[in-house]
Amino acid sequence: MNRIEQLKEFLKDKPKDCFLRHALALELIKTGRQEQAKALFKAILDEFPDYIASYYPLGKLLEQMGRPHDALKIYEQGMQQAQKAGDQHTLSELRSAIDLVD
Repeated sequence: MNRIEQLKEFLKDKPKDCFLRHALALELIKTGRQEQAKALFKAILDEFPDYIASYYPLGKLLEQMGRPHDALKIYEQGMQQAQKAGDQHTLSELRSAIDLVD
């Protein structure tokens, strides 16, 4: 069983688990399934906007897909959530990402 199949099996028992869904999205990116990964990251953030771990990889994915404007929006939303959570590391990471968007 590959990693994607394993994660999908785990998600059967815990379909709303953000960590598992996030891990699945990362695995989908590795296998070239960008649209599926994007949809999964967006679903996570729509349901759990305070799950700040998904903002950076979604922004990077959007940049890779040639959508820098959308990436900037995601980074900005993530910065707002990181500020609310008091997560200075993620806030700094997202600020740096914004500075690098073409």
